[in-house]
Amino acid sequence: MADDKAKNDEVREEKPKTEQGAEDFKEKFLRMAAEFDNYKRRTRNDVDSAKRIGKAEILRQLLLVLDEFELALMNANTNRDENNNFMKGVEMVYSNFLETLKREGLSEMKATGAFDPYRHEIIMTREDPKRKPGTIIEVTKKGYVFGDLVLRPASVIVAKEKEKNGSNGDKTENEKQK
Repeated sequence: MADDKAKNDEVREEKPKTEQGAEDFKEKFLRMAAEFDNYKRRTRNDVDSAKRIGKAEILRQLLLVLDEFELALMNANTNRDENNNFMKGVEMVYSNFLETLKREGLSEMKATGAFDPYRHEIIMTREDPKRKPGTIIEVTKKGYVFGDLVLRPASVIVAKEKEKNGSNGDKTENEKQK
């Protein structure tokens, strides 16, 4: 009987150790499962980001083609014969090309109102009494965005203040003494 009691005591001591081991194993398993889920999420985000950056780079390169199409169409429209089927074909290609780029996320940047250094590039300033300084007068090259990413800023001409006589408009010391 003493042997049976000793064996029962050993079993009782081992049982908590076994239960604790199972709990530890379960906790480690759950932690690893959570880490794996986080890894999958991070990997998915990285792949999506890489795709977006790759697409933006391709769209940026295609902007030159788009500019050349627009320039050709502007020049052709000034010398256009109404029955010119070739120009109609070019216009259709341009239209399809532009629609494809738009479906991929490209959009033309609105360049009106006040100058925004993050979205516009000043190529010239011009006096314009009708507009406040810093207001966009004209867009010389369209700007494009892909989502919230600026692919190319719009090249603009911006209004400036009318220049006064003298460098800063103040009278010189000689003029003040007269």
